[in-house]
Amino acid sequence: MRKMSMHGGRSLFFLLFLFILWELLIRLTETPKWLLPAPSDVLKEAAIGFGDFYGHLLSTISLSILGLVIGCSVGLLISIILHRLPKVNEVLYPLLILSQNIPTIVLAPLLIIWFGFGLLPKLIIISLVCFFPVVVASMDGFRQTAPELRHYMKMIGATNKQLFWKLELPHALPSIFSGLKIAATYSVMGAVISEWLGAKKGIGVYMTLAQSSFRIDRVFVAIGFIMLLSVGLFGVIRLAEKIMVKGRSEEKK
Repeated sequence: MRKMSMHGGRSLFFLLFLFILWELLIRLTETPKWLLPAPSDVLKEAAIGFGDFYGHLLSTISLSILGLVIGCSVGLLISIILHRLPKVNEVLYPLLILSQNIPTIVLAPLLIIWFGFGLLPKLIIISLVCFFPVVVASMDGFRQTAPELRHYMKMIGATNKQLFWKLELPHALPSIFSGLKIAATYSVMGAVISEWLGAKKGIGVYMTLAQSSFRIDRVFVAIGFIMLLSVGLFGVIRLAEKIMVKGRSEEKK
């Protein structure tokens, strides 16, 4: 924990150094605000315009969390099915890999044409972005179960169901949480992309309006909150990982 806090402190100091350097370069070169605003201008706009931005932020947060929950649940369910049914795995797993080669920005307009401008196409986009890391990480975790432990449980008469719930799933928890952390950061990106293509509220809508009016300071405000939201979701998943994985390790002791 002490090492992690030290690394986090160094990262913050380096980020602060970059912001100071950015501010100085903007002031020295007299770069116009509409082309590249200084960090102080971005912070000023964030403080002044937060009342207008607040509704967009809440919309993106709710959309990201809902899409993340659906995508991760579907991903975990698919990984369990593929792990428990090897023949199904042989057929579907290559198709899942191929599905990730379709750019989301290309698929999103088709989903809007098929399902309209409501909530459903947005949730599908976020779920498609989130489920694949969970599937891959979970299946790797299931496969990496110690063979000697699997052999021992079979020797004492454990069924395949007991083998999965008592051994393979607990053993795969660190890998599953790795996939969840990746999906958490992707969920915000998926939400913003879905909002670009059709929404009344959201950070993506706010960013589009700011770009069209050359309010680059507002664009950077949106980017900053996207980063904070991604880090926040990542932190929540990491906290849950510490509680669950640490709790299981203490039970084993």
